[in-house]
Amino acid sequence: MTARDAIQLLGGIALFLYGMSIMGSGLERVAGGKMQSILQKLTASTLRGVLLGALITAVIQSSAGTIVIVIGLVNSGIMALPQAVGVIMGANIGTTVTGQLIRLADISGDSLLLTIVQPRTFAPIVAFVGAILYVFFSKPSRRNVGQIMMGFGILFTGMFQMEGAVAGLKESALFVELFTSLQNPILGVLAGIGATVAIQSSSASIGILQALSSTGAVTFGSAFPIILGAHVGTAFTPLMASAGASRTAKRSAVIDLLFNFISSAVYLVAVSLIQYTIGIPFWNSVLDKGSIANLHTFSTVLAALCMLPFGGALVRLAEMILPERENESPDLTMPVLDERLFTSPAVAIQQARNAVEKMGRRAAANYGLAMGLLEEYKEEVCEQIEHREDLIDRMEVSISNYLIKISDRDLNERESHRVSDLLGLVTEFERVGDYVINITEQAREMKDGDIHFSPMARQEMDILYQAIREVLDLTLEAFSTSNAALAARIEPLEQTIDSICDTLRQRHIERLKEGTCQIDAGIRFLDVLTNLERISDHCSNVGARIVGSETGSELDAHALRESMHRGDIPGYSSQLADYHAKYLDELETLTAAG
Repeated sequence: MTARDAIQLLGGIALFLYGMSIMGSGLERVAGGKMQSILQKLTASTLRGVLLGALITAVIQSSAGTIVIVIGLVNSGIMALPQAVGVIMGANIGTTVTGQLIRLADISGDSLLLTIVQPRTFAPIVAFVGAILYVFFSKPSRRNVGQIMMGFGILFTGMFQMEGAVAGLKESALFVELFTSLQNPILGVLAGIGATVAIQSSSASIGILQALSSTGAVTFGSAFPIILGAHVGTAFTPLMASAGASRTAKRSAVIDLLFNFISSAVYLVAVSLIQYTIGIPFWNSVLDKGSIANLHTFSTVLAALCMLPFGGALVRLAEMILPERENESPDLTMPVLDERLFTSPAVAIQQARNAVEKMGRRAAANYGLAMGLLEEYKEEVCEQIEHREDLIDRMEVSISNYLIKISDRDLNERESHRVSDLLGLVTEFERVGDYVINITEQAREMKDGDIHFSPMARQEMDILYQAIREVLDLTLEAFSTSNAALAARIEPLEQTIDSICDTLRQRHIERLKEGTCQIDAGIRFLDVLTNLERISDHCSNVGARIVGSETGSELDAHALRESMHRGDIPGYSSQLADYHAKYLDELETLTAAG
């Protein structure tokens, strides 16, 4: 093998890895942010987890990538460790798809049809069409398809370049002797581990082995130990990626290592015993690309089927290897925003969205407690509110920093918009929390000054409390479900709340003039009204963002309000009338009864 051949081989490996990477990235973009929700919902059983892990890995072309996502989900508390077992097993099956694609290179024949379907013929065409879609079209869906097609073509270009580089090795006695020595199972496994750890991909190491099969020196006896080594080697990437994660997340990586190590060890012992006792007839049979792909797939599927009943045992073994430390308790107060998920920006954005939702729900929980303090002040409740508000403030910083880091990744247009929207929503929910703290401070001052609202003021406040409670619940539900129709109902309710606040201010001023209300109580009442109205305003801003995001337009709260008043969004007038009847009519009835 000349120096030129060696350089050509390195270039071929580079093209192969790059093609596999951009093809997987394009497939992942097409999948969008659905992977996280699919992983969560469809892993109720280990078998379904296996099928799902295989499917997702076949899509993103990386078992390590899938398992790193699983580690991030476990680390975030979104996925339980037993759920992760099946996905991990399936991920190892899914990674064999690359080898099955590469076997297409062995298609041969003189007919026109066979000539067309040969990768040497259609791979350059696919890459060229992909380049046109990627370069000359701006629509994200077409660019994603173009990226997939380019990756496919580049992958095969790299494969053919590797084959050309190693073609001369078939005449090398040293090379044949090297592969003969790899029939020693231990040496073969170590070679497979070393190659896979070095290039961080079992698919790539198996691809290189398939390229070397063109020399005629790759036999079953030399290939099988290398494949087993590749199985073990691929577990080291998730193991390294789990550094700094929670102990539960680290156990996910350990389970992956255990699965591959145990299955490979059993294979190695079984095959070696058979070969060195009765002998394996095809031990020295030369393998082609298809045979290597089949061997890789069959060994992985069989390992998963055999290990399937022992998923619980793998979890317990991982827990024994990484036991809980004494007095160690996981911090469940702050959502974990794992940067390992940056390998899949869509999943990382979804995790940030989950955290924003949790932030909003914490602010809403504080609201209920704070309004209760106006009736009966309790210091322990006040401390609970302040602790949760501290978490909300910390979450604002954490989520914003996380989103900014995501924005530095290679995002498509939709993902960029989602990041921008979430950054705005973080601020909206944080401001809701701030106004709730203001109400808490008003309650504390009322307690210290022995100030009380009049019976009529308390009844009026209760009507407003119910309206604010509804608009908060409506806002969180619309955000959680990305429901634009639900979000459109926020604005008429917010307008109703504004009318309630205006009415209550006027009536309270009249009570102050009549002397039926204390001046200090009146000031507190008006301050609480102002803070409640501001909470409603921020809910309106959230609703406008949801409507704008789901309809593909850019709307702020003011633009949405104008659009509704013009009648551009149907149902506004009827919803406004319904909310008026629900709250303002009740207020009128209360006044009449008083």
